Amino acid sequence: MSPSSQALVTGAGSGIGRAIALRLAAAGAHIHILELRAEAGEETAVAIREGGGSASVVAADVSDTESVREAFASLDRLDILVNNAGIAHIGNVLNTTPADLDRLYQVNVRGVYHCLHFGVAKMLASGGGSIVNLASIASKVGIADRFAYSMTKGAVLTMTLSVARDFVDKGIRCNCICPARVHTPFVDGFLAANYPGREAEMFAKLSASQPIGRMGTPEEVAALAAFLCSPEASFITGSAYDLDGGFTLLR
Repeated sequence: MSPSSQALVTGAGSGIGRAIALRLAAAGAHIHILELRAEAGEETAVAIREGGGSASVVAADVSDTESVREAFASLDRLDILVNNAGIAHIGNVLNTTPADLDRLYQVNVRGVYHCLHFGVAKMLASGGGSIVNLASIASKVGIADRFAYSMTKGAVLTMTLSVARDFVDKGIRCNCICPARVHTPFVDGFLAANYPGREAEMFAKLSASQPIGRMGTPEEVAALAAFLCSPEASFITGSAYDLDGGFTLLR
């Protein structure tokens, strides 16, 4: 990508989003970190600057229309958009409450819509660009106790296909990544909260659910995202990439 490329990464204050922001910055892009928690976004920005890159923080709530409108209005141009921000939920259709469903929808579906809505318009004004959405293997296969989460990630997959189709002749490419389990701070926090004293045992169990024998890393997701945003992927749009350690081989 060009050293003058302008990239916006949502939820880049930690985990996969931070890894993607660092990778794109290392490739020469200026990174706009759109983060609900401004202090976390600034930590990523500092890490990018310490590595010789360029970054700024845009504090915004992806679920709020006006917040996202203002965030994108502050950009001079947009060449790369990575929709990474998202939240998780565990439950089936019986124990998932309407409030649970609405909470997941607001961030994982409405939040991606907001950034696509304002981001595509900004890209059209800039002459095109590349979009990468973070979906999940839950977009494609049934996973136990992930009713609401799977619903939202299925929506991310289909939004990816729609944007790719509608703007294929406008210089905009749109793809998504479908990871299996990735070892992030969220995983560690989940294990500590739900399996105190059994963290190592449960971590091994979750890791073994991938045939390759381990979880993915944020850096592996970032490497694929950076490729899809690069000129080397200029012939790729409307694609959903499994990054799952062979998980779908068992389905």
